Amino acid sequence: MAAAELTEVAQFQEKFQGLKAEVAKVLVGQEVMLHKLLLGFLAGGHVLLEGVPGLAKTLVVRTVASSISAVFSRIQFTPDMLPGDVTGTQIFNPREGSYAIKKGPIFANLILADEINRAPAKVQAALLEAMQERQVTLGDQTLILPEPFLVMATQNPIEQEGTYPLPEAQLDRFMLKIVIGYPSKDEEVKILDRMAGAGAEPKVSPVLEPGDILAARAAARQVFVDDKVKRYAVELVSATRDPAGCGLPQLKNLIENGASVRASINLIKLAKANALLAGRTYISPHDVKSIAHDVLRHRVLVTYEAEAQGKTADDLVETILENVEVP
Repeated sequence: MAAAELTEVAQFQEKFQGLKAEVAKVLVGQEVMLHKLLLGFLAGGHVLLEGVPGLAKTLVVRTVASSISAVFSRIQFTPDMLPGDVTGTQIFNPREGSYAIKKGPIFANLILADEINRAPAKVQAALLEAMQERQVTLGDQTLILPEPFLVMATQNPIEQEGTYPLPEAQLDRFMLKIVIGYPSKDEEVKILDRMAGAGAEPKVSPVLEPGDILAARAAARQVFVDDKVKRYAVELVSATRDPAGCGLPQLKNLIENGASVRASINLIKLAKANALLAGRTYISPHDVKSIAHDVLRHRVLVTYEAEAQGKTADDLVETILENVEVP
């Protein structure tokens, strides 16, 4: 292992620790959520945050964006939106008899898609090409989105009034789905002191450049992965598709659809990012296991039988993690 590689990894680790410290000026607790959000940055994947209103989903995304010197855009999704409100449109110029492109808010580095599941299906679908292909087609023109490009979407649980469930095809475009819970009582007291105290609300300053993120992504791609760890990631994903064939017959009637190949790819990409943030140039099975819930929970569709038993996708993923042998 070259000393230069270790030095480079240590530098990236220090930079992202500085980003965490800057965000901590505003955010109380939620260290796990912030860590996984940064993993999405490093792995180059989109992130979906789910939680009831008032849990700082929007705040953390906006604060992270403010800590990076990049173009930030917020899209507040509502039931009356049109696809052009996201991607942009063509405007006819009668004087010249031609059309001009008016770019939408999707043309930015960091996109906050706020309450994405309050928008109708057409608007949700408008994000698909942008999220997957990093491009937008307006009329006969295809426009490339800037790099880095990352969609950080927030959604309320589907039981909330006025929500539209995201289709499976769009859910699969999100590398991670992070579920946010309530803060502890002590953390909530700190939040009151910080946000409802006598002083001004804290602000953050940019500590990273877009180039830093792209360089860190390139370094993460070079993190070493042993074949045994690759096999472990594939075994986890395979167990969601064919649980009986993987020695988990008790899950056969509980999973309607399993995870796609994209899940295996994302497990390894995120494990590499996790290793980089930990200051390592190799990944371990724990790196894969630590992010398995976030990669698989929105890709595993449970059956009615599972729902009748009170089983969630997270419960089934936990059973898989407990039974698949760790190398």
